[in-house]
Amino acid sequence: MKTGFIGLGAMGVGMARNLASKGLLAGVWNRSAARAAQIAAETGTPAATDPAALAASADAVVICVSADADVLAVVDALLPSARPGLIVIDCSTVSAATAREAAARLAGRGASFLDCPVSGGVEGARDGTLAVMCGGDPATFERARPILEAMGRTVTHMGPTGYGQSTKATNQIMCAGVIQAVSEAMAFARAEGLPLEKVIETLGKGAGSSWYFVNRAPFMARGSFPAGFRVRLHDKDLGICHDMAAAHGVELPVVEVTRAHYRALIEAGHGDEDISTIVRLKDALFDAGGA
Repeated sequence: MKTGFIGLGAMGVGMARNLASKGLLAGVWNRSAARAAQIAAETGTPAATDPAALAASADAVVICVSADADVLAVVDALLPSARPGLIVIDCSTVSAATAREAAARLAGRGASFLDCPVSGGVEGARDGTLAVMCGGDPATFERARPILEAMGRTVTHMGPTGYGQSTKATNQIMCAGVIQAVSEAMAFARAEGLPLEKVIETLGKGAGSSWYFVNRAPFMARGSFPAGFRVRLHDKDLGICHDMAAAHGVELPVVEVTRAHYRALIEAGHGDEDISTIVRLKDALFDAGGA
């Protein structure tokens, strides 16, 4: 299937490259034209002038942007070229309600929509090993499977439209808890004077290990937090989780505590660092305790 790609950020660029490597990428568009031109030249595919032009020459369009409003704006920009048979695959992290609204707008033109958020970090996007959780029509999902499998290792149809995003919200809550635990453990290990590299090597093979421990504890050990999953973006995602939980009359402690910590990090100028930068707050606890 000829596939267009919209949104060439930290995650999208790796996903687009994997589509190109499988011969599926038909063109790209990005809000920053220079970025689109760079990836177009690299992959030998055209950079479209706008989303509608991209959709006009594609069987499917993958979207990977930052926020709910961005997804709906892109969908609206696609509508002039939306038609029966076109599949729009949204890999952004937004609310289930936004996914259903995007699907409804495209359905008015006969086009299909799948909400397919992903997990696995920039490494997974680069290596084509993402976990992809999908909501939408089962037959449309099967048509889109070759595209999804070019970007991810685990591709699962979760249910109707919105179920992909509800699954991703579940994942983001888990990420909040894990990054809290890993950062507290690393701050504790540092305060105990342990050799952090050996801690990571040994405990990374133990019962308490996780993807975040193996892949992000080294950032904490080095005190360097290159942008992977940015604090601002996870804070945005946890806001979605907060709103979805509130619809059930529930407030989730891990979500609320982590959002408070992220706000402190953003105010201190760390909002564009990887979320492993939360260890700064944990180290500060030990510094204050030893003062």
